[in-house]
Amino acid sequence: MTDNSSHDQRLWTVQHGTGPVLATAIHDGHELRSQIAAQMSLSDPDRLREEDPFTGEAVRGVPTHIVVHRSRFEFDLNRGSEGGVYRTPAECWGLRVWNSESLADDLVQQSLDLHAEYYRMLGNLLDQVAKRHERFLLIDVHSYNHRRDGPNGPPTAQEVAPDINIGTFSMPRDEWAYLVDPLMEAMATFDFNGRRLDVRENVAFQGKGEQTRFVHDRYPGRGCAIALEFKKFFMDEWSGEPHQQEIAAMRNLIAHVARVAEDLLTR
Repeated sequence: MTDNSSHDQRLWTVQHGTGPVLATAIHDGHELRSQIAAQMSLSDPDRLREEDPFTGEAVRGVPTHIVVHRSRFEFDLNRGSEGGVYRTPAECWGLRVWNSESLADDLVQQSLDLHAEYYRMLGNLLDQVAKRHERFLLIDVHSYNHRRDGPNGPPTAQEVAPDINIGTFSMPRDEWAYLVDPLMEAMATFDFNGRRLDVRENVAFQGKGEQTRFVHDRYPGRGCAIALEFKKFFMDEWSGEPHQQEIAAMRNLIAHVARVAEDLLTR
C-alpha cells in the first residue's frame, strides 16, 4: 500500500488567471489521507484504473485551473454530498473498497467536510471570475476506460466510445449552443499528433456530475460547464503507463479550446 503520510495536508492546487475560462481535473488525484489509506482494501492498481490519471497535466495549459490531488475514493467531487463517499460496493461499480463492511461514520464525515470545503473554494473562485466577466466557461476534464475485458481483451467499439465525449446534460443546451457547437468543432479539427479525434456528445457519458450541475445552478445564464471525457487512449489503463506525446497533445488541445472559448465569450 502506498505511504500517504506526507499527503495528509495536500488537497488540491489552484492556479489563478484573469480570463473567463477555467479547467478542472477533479479525479486526477491518487493520494489518500493516512486514516483512509489504512482502511483501503482496493489495491493501488485497481484504484488507479478508476481514477483519471494525467488529466491534471491536460488542464495545465489553461491559465486558471484546478488539479485535485486526493483520490475519488476518499471523496468524489462529482457526486453530491450525500453520495460523496463510497460506502458499499453497490455505490462504486461493485468494488470492495474498505477492509470492513463499510467505512466508519466519523471517517465518512471528515471526507464529506473536505467535499464541502472544495465547493466553498470553487464557489469563491467562480464568484471572482463572474465579477470580471459577464459569462464564463468551466471545462471539467475526465477520462474513461475502454478496455474493460482486460489488458489483452478487445477495446470497446468506437461506435460507443468516442475519443472525446462531451457531456451537456445539466446545461440549458440551446442557450449555450453558440459556445458548445464551435468548441466541439475546434476539438474535432485539432491536429492531434497528426490525426483528428472522434468528438461526440452524450454517447459514453452525459455530463450528469455534481460539478457541472453546481455551475449551472449557481450561475444561470452566466456560467457554462462542459464535461469533457478523454477515452484512455493516452495511457495503458491496466498498467498505468502514460503515452507522453498523447498527454502533451491533450494539454495543447485543452489550451486551444480555452482560447477559442475566450474569443466566443468576449465578443
